[in-house]
Amino acid sequence: MNRRQFLIGSAGLAAASLTGCELNWLTQLKKEYPNVLMLIVDDLNDWIGPLGGHASTKTPNIDRLANMGTVFTNAHAPAPLCGPSRASIMTGLAPSTTGIYGHVEDNDIKSANDKASQSIFLSEYFSQHGYYTAAVGKVFHKRVADASFDKYGGRAKGFGPYPPERMKWHDPRTNTDWGAFPDSDEQMPDFESAQWLAEQLGEDYDKPFFMVGGFLRPHVPWHVPQKWFDMHPIEGIELPPYFKGDLNDVPEIAKAVTELPMMPTTEWAIENDEWKKMVQAYLASISFVDSCVGTVLDALENSQYAENTAVVLWGDHGYQLGEKSKFAKMALWERATRTPLIIKPPKSSTKQVSNRPVSLLDLYPTLIKICGLPDNPLNEGQDLSPLLRKPDAQWEHAAVTTYGPNNHAIRTDRYRYIRYEDGSEELYDHNNDENEWNNVAALDEYQAIKERLIAFLPKENAEWSVVSDYTGNSYFSELTKKALVKE
Repeated sequence: MNRRQFLIGSAGLAAASLTGCELNWLTQLKKEYPNVLMLIVDDLNDWIGPLGGHASTKTPNIDRLANMGTVFTNAHAPAPLCGPSRASIMTGLAPSTTGIYGHVEDNDIKSANDKASQSIFLSEYFSQHGYYTAAVGKVFHKRVADASFDKYGGRAKGFGPYPPERMKWHDPRTNTDWGAFPDSDEQMPDFESAQWLAEQLGEDYDKPFFMVGGFLRPHVPWHVPQKWFDMHPIEGIELPPYFKGDLNDVPEIAKAVTELPMMPTTEWAIENDEWKKMVQAYLASISFVDSCVGTVLDALENSQYAENTAVVLWGDHGYQLGEKSKFAKMALWERATRTPLIIKPPKSSTKQVSNRPVSLLDLYPTLIKICGLPDNPLNEGQDLSPLLRKPDAQWEHAAVTTYGPNNHAIRTDRYRYIRYEDGSEELYDHNNDENEWNNVAALDEYQAIKERLIAFLPKENAEWSVVSDYTGNSYFSELTKKALVKE
């Protein structure tokens, strides 16, 4: 037991016997160790105020947090899909290490392969070092793994509430749908989660806490009460950049990996005059969940923990709203991998912006460093503390996103390089092609740059784990079947 564990444990035992002025010692002891409040927003792309991803975005509460912390403008998910991305973040291990490339049951993560079995969930690591841990909502793919938190506030099943009949999109293979529903915020699971977190922040704890809230919106269906739609009048909606021939210069495997037969295409949205309505619904969903974030931030600011709590907000991956003819995540392009990451350290309210390429895999080592805990030698991410101290510090790392074995995207300050399992490539120069419309991988002048980016590709590519599955298209269905056959 280290000094931190001993002191915190002793404080808990002493609390029952201390009274009056003696409790001042306990109060001071608790202040020595930072708390962590981590807020996760499902399917949130860069359409928030601090990232300027859409002109009509209204996110005053996320903006408020950004004004007190460091905004990472070039942050990317370990995978462009909820299950593998969250498993990676919570274990500190890349998908290419665990073999979790598709969805996975929360309790199956550690049985994915030998390296996954050695992992310690982020919440468990805090608990092992004397922290009280609590969570609500969607933290892992569905809820939380059993016994991974001291207290769990639950999650409503699915992504409802759902209207009696689908409003717009009727394919049963997806939750994708949009429109104003239900009548009030109080009917939304995220509202309940925000209230639960606010209540927890009003409690008195005898040791520091690691507290997590996992919000569902803007995950589909894009159903929120009418008032949030009213904040984004349809006549003022701007559409994302779209180029009809966008995929003409990508390899065939890129089309196979990203095929989504259950989802609407941009061509469908245009023909049916639904594109602006879909964008409006996504923006409304973001504004609604922003209000839930505000409820939690208000509770923290009014609590005894306001000064000594690190606050972190992130989305589990990006989302395409018509770009590359997609309304989905599930791709290795910028719109599907880029996501918000905001970190406000304890006892700090300095607004900073870092443009360095970082990964959500970096969260685990960063948070334990912020709290003064010993390094976890199994972590594969990078500690972002140097960028919290100096946002433009020299940074020799790239952000890696993986979508299936040997399919990776490498993001640096300037470039996105994609390499698929068959050796096919894409390369985009963001200095003059922020929409990634021109694949320059085959051009002679980019060969030296490509060689440098190839060095960032994962050296290990674990086999697809039998506990992981994804059947969104024929490409991934076949990989899932092959894993089962080998088992």
